Amino acid sequence: MCKKILFLAGIIACCTSVGSQEISKTWVADKGNGTYQNPVLYADYSDPDVCAANGDFYMTASSFNCIPGLPILHSRDLVNWSLVNYALPVQEPEDFFNKAQHGKGVWAPSIRFHNGEFYIYWGDPDYGIYRIKTKDPIGAWEKPVLVKAGKGLIDATPLWDEDGKAYLIYAYAGSRSGVNSILVICEMNAEGTQVITDPVMVFDGNDGKNHTIEGPKLYKRNGYYYIFAPAGGVATGWQLVLRSKKIYGPYESKIVMAQGNSTINGPHQGAWVDTHTNESWFVHFQDQGAYGRVIHLNPMEWKADWPIIGVDKDKDGCGEPVTTYKKPNVGQTYPIATPPESDEFNSRRLGLQWQWHANKLETYGFTTELGYLRLYAGSLSDKFVNFWEVPNLLMQKFPAEEFTATTKMTFTAKQDGEQAGLIIMGWDYSYLSLRKSGDSFVLQQVVCKDAELQNPEQLVELTSFPAEHLIMPGVADNEWKTIYLQVKVRKGAVCTFAYSLDGKKYIAAGDSFKARQGKWIGAKVGVFCVTPNPGNRGWTDVDWFRMSK
Repeated sequence: MCKKILFLAGIIACCTSVGSQEISKTWVADKGNGTYQNPVLYADYSDPDVCAANGDFYMTASSFNCIPGLPILHSRDLVNWSLVNYALPVQEPEDFFNKAQHGKGVWAPSIRFHNGEFYIYWGDPDYGIYRIKTKDPIGAWEKPVLVKAGKGLIDATPLWDEDGKAYLIYAYAGSRSGVNSILVICEMNAEGTQVITDPVMVFDGNDGKNHTIEGPKLYKRNGYYYIFAPAGGVATGWQLVLRSKKIYGPYESKIVMAQGNSTINGPHQGAWVDTHTNESWFVHFQDQGAYGRVIHLNPMEWKADWPIIGVDKDKDGCGEPVTTYKKPNVGQTYPIATPPESDEFNSRRLGLQWQWHANKLETYGFTTELGYLRLYAGSLSDKFVNFWEVPNLLMQKFPAEEFTATTKMTFTAKQDGEQAGLIIMGWDYSYLSLRKSGDSFVLQQVVCKDAELQNPEQLVELTSFPAEHLIMPGVADNEWKTIYLQVKVRKGAVCTFAYSLDGKKYIAAGDSFKARQGKWIGAKVGVFCVTPNPGNRGWTDVDWFRMSK
């Protein structure tokens, strides 16, 4: 299995040349001299969890309503990560998640390797706690099993004890349950498919000190049960660790990492993992607004059976996160690897970087072996106000603080009002698109602020182009236009659009736009094709989508 993974990771890491154009990676954590820089992943892999298995490391993260969900990332050194799979191709219940359900779905999963199998548990705040498993993390995962039904149950982690008993720790979402900042533990059956006892509260963060405690991870070491849990809020909080000799407590607590004098805000929520060389490390997120919750790696040491995460400069037992540090000692050096960014659409499989805003319907689009991806125009609802409702947005995470995304597409329209374009999506969004209007295509920039509040779009027509025609007796003519669309994202998530008719000379288009995060996710960049009309639909053929610095 490991050889298979290394082969795949090598393909992902090395394929940076597309045709005659060299595509540079937008962010690389490995500095090539035995050190690394944080973030190790400058992308929105929110609420990460990591497990070790036979010298390999596997990470998963929250995916909320984005599908495929539960990303599976692989590394051999905790610095160089490849995106190798998704564990959740379809989110259940399907009827519910066939629509864009922003901020719902997969919250704060945990991944564990137990008795030769990989397990992922997560809480869906509207339905309960689910579990899936597999023997091959880059193969197919079993269908989800509902371990415990209920509203507001989130952030679940299992623990299999030495005596054969299985436990589950989880937290509560106040938006659904009416309570939060509470951690509870239940016992499960040996298979981990069903909770068999009532929950026992082991910690209440409503103590005036550790509000918003959530995301608990349950471990055991040297006879102590440990709960690693963030507290204090996403953007400004700290990493708390609880310990007890008994699974149900009482637990004593200690802050083991905080921002301190560093520039890393809210360093918390993640995974303790050990290398086979007996080094301890902590993988966690940092909230960066529009860029999402990016991933950091920090050293971890143990003193008097308490962990210290980061660098403890003042020796008070609480560490600060590092910006650069020596790489983990894993016995050898591995090649630089990063998740995929660019896609030439030359294969039958869509690049792993792509996700939809809901379960994918087949008719959203099709890969081909003809060198392009065909997206059919998704029908907007009768009550359409803005793109917050649109499920067939094909998007990927921001990959770095600064990057340029460029795409070549040929838009074929059947009816007036159909459009295709390049979008930056979040609570605020903006896109550059072609819209069919009579015998012309109008190039327009659209901006929408606070889309979740059902605010209307603001549209500015920039220029227009005559359409190419293919007369088709008995049906609507095909009218098409080929265009190159581009967006540059700079520090502060400031976005500027441009277009080209020949792929060489780009013309600035519209006003600059400041990207904003979505609901529990970072802003995303991608492509779309929509129509306000029923009946015969047009399409856009996306020739390629390229990321560069």
